[in-house]
Amino acid sequence: MNTLKINEGVQTSDNQVVLGADLITKRFGDIDVLRGISLQAKRGDVISLIGASGSGKSTFLRCLNFLEVPTTGTVLIRGEAFTNSDALNRTRHNKRKLRRLRREVGMVFQAFNLWPHMTAVENVMEGPVQVLKEPPKQARSRALDLLARVGLTERADYRPSQLSGGQQQRVAIARALAMNPDVLLFDEPTSALDPELVGEVLAVMTDLAKEGRTMLIVTHEIGFARDVSNKMVFLSKGQIEDEGPPRSLIASPKSEDLARFLARMRH
Repeated sequence: MNTLKINEGVQTSDNQVVLGADLITKRFGDIDVLRGISLQAKRGDVISLIGASGSGKSTFLRCLNFLEVPTTGTVLIRGEAFTNSDALNRTRHNKRKLRRLRREVGMVFQAFNLWPHMTAVENVMEGPVQVLKEPPKQARSRALDLLARVGLTERADYRPSQLSGGQQQRVAIARALAMNPDVLLFDEPTSALDPELVGEVLAVMTDLAKEGRTMLIVTHEIGFARDVSNKMVFLSKGQIEDEGPPRSLIASPKSEDLARFLARMRH
């Protein structure tokens, strides 16, 4: 894997900020899960979010496409601002606005979330047909192309129960790509997989990084994050405690919490 090529490709992007988070907070009852997180992703950035369980990584990711509604703060997609009032005030305008946000910010979940009664190709074409109103024939053709891209041409007509976990996650990645999102969010995409299946999913994600896809990845795969990301962000207790180029951050953590976290990950 030519990691230098990946990182060089990211660094020479057009510097357009595709996704921004400004002082995002999230409270569940009396518990502050996120405490004012700000982050920018430029076109072609691959940003890995690391941290201990309970640090707020997945909650932050879900706030970026309003699967969780931020308590306060602003999400910006190509300069368009989204706040909790867009989700809480259910006007027709706001509903359209949130649909637009979710089209532009694709999500790949830990648990795949495929429709069990649909085949792989049907899962991939469902969004384009139902949301983008693509003709079914066109959507199926593109879905087959995307399944080929993730190495699943021969499994196109299999249902999820007939696929391994790694194959299901690759279908989920193809499904997210089918909506032509500006940004892809990955929420611990390999944590539900058997160890021998992790590599096939990481290989697809590495190829996406090489293509210059803008991605935010919550992961415990520190080696993968080091080699594929151009930025690493360490979250602790709902805040960004350290961030920077992955190799530098891993070699010389400024935060004692990060140093302890990395030490645990090595054992």
